[in-house]
Amino acid sequence: MVLRLSNEFAAVEIERDDSGNGPRLKIRDARSGRAVMLDPLELSALAAVRHDELAPLLDPARFDRPRISARSRRNGKDAPERNG
Repeated sequence: MVLRLSNEFAAVEIERDDSGNGPRLKIRDARSGRAVMLDPLELSALAAVRHDELAPLLDPARFDRPRISARSRRNGKDAPERNG
């Protein structure tokens, strides 16, 4: 079962993934297609974070630019990071 959540800033699809070593939560950005898998430890840590600690990550403007990988920066290239 896929759960879709959206607002004026983002749309994500969330589902349980059991294909790895244990259950994980798969979160996929509906616009970019990027996805992340979070295990129970990572989810527990996320639940413990205060909202003000997340604020730097939540600026909608940061999602309008491609991310540049650390490797590309070291090599002097400005190629967007690939996810996957």
